[in-house]
Amino acid sequence: MKKKISLIGVPMDLGQTRRGVDMGPSAMRYAGLVQRLEKLGYEVEDRGDIEIGRPPKFDIKNESNLKDLEEVVKANQLLADKVSIVINEGHFPLVLGGDHSIAIGSLAGVANKYTNLGVIWYDAHGDLNTGESSPSGNIHGMPLAVSLGIGHPSLTKIGGYAPKIKPENIVLIGARSLDEGEKELIREMGIKVYTMHEIDRLGMTNVMEEAIAHVSKNTDGIHLSLDLDALDPHDAPGVGTPVIGGTTYRETHLAMEMLAERKIITSAEFVEVNPILDMKNQTAEAAVGLVGSLFGEKLL
Repeated sequence: MKKKISLIGVPMDLGQTRRGVDMGPSAMRYAGLVQRLEKLGYEVEDRGDIEIGRPPKFDIKNESNLKDLEEVVKANQLLADKVSIVINEGHFPLVLGGDHSIAIGSLAGVANKYTNLGVIWYDAHGDLNTGESSPSGNIHGMPLAVSLGIGHPSLTKIGGYAPKIKPENIVLIGARSLDEGEKELIREMGIKVYTMHEIDRLGMTNVMEEAIAHVSKNTDGIHLSLDLDALDPHDAPGVGTPVIGGTTYRETHLAMEMLAERKIITSAEFVEVNPILDMKNQTAEAAVGLVGSLFGEKLL
């Protein structure tokens, strides 16, 4: 991994309905993220937060069943531009969320720098909804579909091009809450998914070995998008859409350690830390610990 890391905070809470996730970047900084990375020998530059617009009224759907669309589009375009600048400067972009809708901007900024970008989507949810299939209209349930070029044009065209990624270059890990439309899309596009059933049955070591082999094939860069709700709520209570029966803190550390050993991750984001729903900043501290493992921190 590159020795220079640029942090980009995205205090976005408009992709869903539970306020508080906009404080996620600050919570991770407070949990000692910069110091953790510097201790590992990285040069860290904190580029501050993307400015997020505020709608006159929250959670208003447009005619396409998308909530707060205009503000989400603007924020993600700003993020895409900043991520692109960071990559051009030769730094590793590490994005802090904010709700998972920010992955639209992250991938828009990353994917135009690679010919064939791979994506590891570590999440309890598929995030493959569209306005038509979404039960809620929350855009944080749509970023993977949007990045595949599926969804509202104002979202899919962020960055000026679409699609950003190909279905054969994606691995979804930790899924345990999928809507019917998402299941159909996964089957139709042949997206590789490791649900909690596979993790329980195969073990995290085998899952990660298979996932790394799959996502490394024919790709020239790999983006990690980690939603803290992939972890069981016992280990990460401060998330907006918790689902019981998730990966353990230790299993997720192992996954990050295996990625660190292979040195394949070229950009990353950690999202959905909500301090309002948390207990003593436990979830932000878990996120910082996972970042440490991803960047090579070891017990011995």
